Amino acid sequence: MSEQRRRRPHKPYRRPKKDPVRILAFEALRAVDERDAYANLVLPPLLRKAREEEGFDARDAALATELVYGTLRRQGTYDAIVSACVDRPLREVDPPVLDVLALGAHQLLGTRIPTHAAVSASVELARVVLGDGRAKFVNAVLRKIAQDDLDGWLERVAPPYAEDPEDHLSVVHSHPRWVVSALWDALGGPREGIEDLLEADNERPEVTLVARPGRAAPAELLDVLGDKAALPGRWSPYAVRLAEGGEPGAIDAVREGRAGVQDEGSQLVAIALANAPLDGPDARWLDGCAGPGGKAALLGALAAERGAFLLAAEKQPHRARLVARALAGNPGPYQVLAADGTRPPWRPGTFDRVLVDVPCSGLGALRRRPEARWRRRPEDLEGFAPLQRALLREAVAAVRVGGVVGYATCSPHLAETRAVVEDVLKGRGGPAVHAEQLDARPLLPGVPALGDGPDVQLWPHLHGTDAMYLALLRRTA
Repeated sequence: MSEQRRRRPHKPYRRPKKDPVRILAFEALRAVDERDAYANLVLPPLLRKAREEEGFDARDAALATELVYGTLRRQGTYDAIVSACVDRPLREVDPPVLDVLALGAHQLLGTRIPTHAAVSASVELARVVLGDGRAKFVNAVLRKIAQDDLDGWLERVAPPYAEDPEDHLSVVHSHPRWVVSALWDALGGPREGIEDLLEADNERPEVTLVARPGRAAPAELLDVLGDKAALPGRWSPYAVRLAEGGEPGAIDAVREGRAGVQDEGSQLVAIALANAPLDGPDARWLDGCAGPGGKAALLGALAAERGAFLLAAEKQPHRARLVARALAGNPGPYQVLAADGTRPPWRPGTFDRVLVDVPCSGLGALRRRPEARWRRRPEDLEGFAPLQRALLREAVAAVRVGGVVGYATCSPHLAETRAVVEDVLKGRGGPAVHAEQLDARPLLPGVPALGDGPDVQLWPHLHGTDAMYLALLRRTA
């Protein structure tokens, strides 16, 4: 064979194909990783820009959204699978390469995209954002991943349940082990319950609207949207659930502030406080941790129906501005104040009803902010603890004798829920408050599986809401 025949013909360089959808998904993941951004804040402006500059349609936006959120939700599982396919620890792989691999893994194992399309599209993405050299590494890893489906990989990479239940559930359901442990402690019960909860955390949540009383009615929203686009809420009389793909910003009532986007669990907390039995006047209400304004807007509307005044206080000025925007046009009297609820400017005993939805770990909203599960650490709870107790103590001080306080968190972690309430009532770590706990369950009529009380814990898998917690206290002296 001649030298000329042995020599391979020169292959001309082919430029990588740019896929705007996958490039956008990669940019969103990089923002989440590099800047500790939240996907729900990063993605909308990226999609708006893509509509204007790339001509994105609804299908493009839906695919980009699924790639970002699906990859973030399943990151722990995909990391375990990628780790089994590379010859070095993941910490030695550049983060941008890991993002491309995770996007590819999600397309292979978590979507209906054909295998060849998932691999080739991911390799083309790697060529664009990483270069040809690292694209070869991506190609090799993804071809290994493509050799099995998700169930097959989980059998290989997840520890047996019998040997380590929490580690098994952590890998299979893509939650950090400490989060699995904390959620199981809060939920109690057998394996089926915690698996249902972890699975619910990995599902795309519904978009729920609130029709603010006196300003809009659920029937109005349902008429505008139609039967195929919306359904009534499950539990809240003011809720409307959008069908998949519904766009709240296109609804006049939402643009005008007469309605808003608000999880049904969040609505129930505000409604329960507003309906708690009260002796004496009912004229002055306080939302002591009002940002970004969803509960304050609903409380303001409910207060207006009774002629009550609402003071919405928020420590951070930029969040206070969001509260003011949410309350704009409220039919009753209200005021928005940038103030620290642990050092309040109001006099003790001023209010009849007080809500404190305290800063917390956010473990109850992992469906909406899947990246939070990887960002939080157990030690974060130690930082929240003093603040949560201080806010609750000041809330009890702010209410008059006979008035009611609602303590709420978007976390089911026992250290942020019952432990806080019990410590404040019993004077652990600070002065004791004179208050009694009320049974909150009758104030959520029709809602099942509320436990033994007197407090209430909602769950994604049982109620279709975020895992909101509520305790009601009445000041006694």
